[in-house]
Formats: sequence, structure tokens, C-alpha cells
Amino acid sequence: MPENKDLLQIKFTDLLAYAIKWRKHLLILAIIAIVVSAVVTMPFIIKPKYKAEVIFYPTTINSIGNALFTDLNKREADPLAFGEELEAENALQLLQSSAMTGRIVKDFNLMEHYNIDPKGRQAKTELANKFNSNIEFRRTRYLSIAIDVLDEDPVMAAKIANGIAEIYDTVKTEIQMQLAKEAFVIIEGEYRAKEKELTEIRNNLKKLAENGVTNFEEQSRALAEEIAKLQSKGGSPSQLQKLREEQALLSKYAGDFLFYTENLKLELDALDKLRTRYEKAKVDVDKTITHKFLLTSADVPEIKAYPIRKTILLISLFATLFIGFLAIIVLEKYRDYKAEKQLTA
Repeated sequence: MPENKDLLQIKFTDLLAYAIKWRKHLLILAIIAIVVSAVVTMPFIIKPKYKAEVIFYPTTINSIGNALFTDLNKREADPLAFGEELEAENALQLLQSSAMTGRIVKDFNLMEHYNIDPKGRQAKTELANKFNSNIEFRRTRYLSIAIDVLDEDPVMAAKIANGIAEIYDTVKTEIQMQLAKEAFVIIEGEYRAKEKELTEIRNNLKKLAENGVTNFEEQSRALAEEIAKLQSKGGSPSQLQKLREEQALLSKYAGDFLFYTENLKLELDALDKLRTRYEKAKVDVDKTITHKFLLTSADVPEIKAYPIRKTILLISLFATLFIGFLAIIVLEKYRDYKAEKQLTA
């Protein structure tokens, strides 16, 4: 047993001796690794890919009306503020959504671009794999969003990257517009209904005015003063009778007049608030604004990003030498073991 343990022990001097002894073989392995790596990474075997990148900050705006037409003290979001973590996460979710990927595939005809047969059994899977390997959305450490696109055509790489940034704006606008239109229909309905209520109140007040009731408080006070004067001066009974009839008529419509005038004030205030909501909702439907602050647009890349020949060459070289040296150690230890066994036989 102690002898076997000695055989399994490896000293640095042993490693150095093995390296010197097998130096020619290791050199040949190194040359082979370099040549194979160089050949494998040639453009006709592994097609080079170019990387284009777009970086932007998402905005904090969800409603243009609230952002632009609300008092500064009451504003929920500054239209010029960069989005923070929540906005960055929302932007990533939207970029990775089926609405976005479907639009990207359609707009850039990626099925054809990636040479995928749309009638193939696994066409969608192949497309998804190609898409995920060539297009990446990520959040940077500064809470901005990066769109990275790899493509064999550098012009196409830049075109897709810039196009995705534009599609992001379009898709987000479409989603918000759908909700904005639904909200606008509801608010418009409430606003029009309130206008009808006010029209009815004004019509009722107009009818009261036709019956002589235009301002109950002022008219009742004036009549009371006239009656008091006639009574103090000993006015004619017919005049007093006429004034009392007018007073009775006024009293008859007093409740209706007070009801309609008070309602008119309340409904005017409610209509004013609804008008503000209506105008904001109309702005959300009629107007659009960008949902991103573009920091870096994609230029046509001049240097390939994949494969990195130096990295592949070094990794394959070290891996080949390591495996070769490991095989040499096993072989040498096996020879030592056989030699030791023959001596003890």
C-alpha cells in the first residue's frame, strides 16, 4: 500500500521532467490546436457576426394629459424625468413580450433572414432559438435599457437594433392608446350626460323666468318692501291685491327656483371637473409622445464581435495542453507501476 501511494504522488520536479521529456509531443499538440482553431474559426466555417447596440432610458410618462396639463404640485410624474427601476423592469417586460417579438419578426422578415423554412415542423422553435441567440435585451447597472443585436450582416445588425427601439415606442403607444380610447369613451359619456343635465336645469329656470320668477330672493324682498310702503301710505286695495298675487305666485315657484339654482351651481362645478378630465383624456387619444430618452443609437459595426479568434485559440491551446499533459502523467505513472510490479515479481 505505501508503494502505491508513492506512485500516486506527483512532485513538481516530476512534472518538469515530464514536460522536458515529452516536449516535442506537447509542441506538436500545441501546433495542432493552433492550426485547428485557426481553421475552424475561418469565415467559411464559422460565419462572423457583428454587434450593434442601442441604449435608452425609459420615461416615466403613462398619461400625456396628466403629465403636461396638471399643476406642478399635483403631477404624478415629471415628463422630462428618466425612469428608475420600475420603469426599466416594465420596459424589459414589454421588449420581451409576444407583441414586440412578433412585430420584430414581421417587420424585418426574420424567418427569411435566418433562412428558416416557415413550413418546417420546428420553424417556430428554430426562429425562437435564433432570435434569443442574436437579440438580447438587458438592464444596465445605471437602469438604462440596452438592445444588443448580433448579425452576419453589419448593416442589418444596426438596422434591427435601431428598428427595435422604434418598435418599442410604437407598441407601447398602441397599448396605451387602446386603454386611453376606452377611458375617453367613458369620460366623454359622463361629460355629455352632465351637459344634458345642465341643459335641463337651464330650461326649467327659463320656464320659471317666463312665469316671472327670475331671482326669487331679490323679487321677494322687493315685493315685501312695496307692500309695506303701500300699507304705510294707505295704498289702494287693488294695488295691494295685485302685489299679494305676485307674492303668492313667487312663493309657489320658490321651492323649484331654489332647487334648480342650487343644483345649477353643483352641476357647473361637477361639469368643470369633468371637462378637465375630458380634455386630458382627449389629449391622451389625440397626441403621442416618445417613451424613451435615446442615449446611443446603433451605428454600422466595423469589427466583428463573434467569433473572437484569439480567445478561441488560447482556450483550445490551453485545453489541449492540459489534456495532453494529463495523459502524459497517467502514462508515466502507469509505466512506473508496471516497472515496480516487475521488480517485486
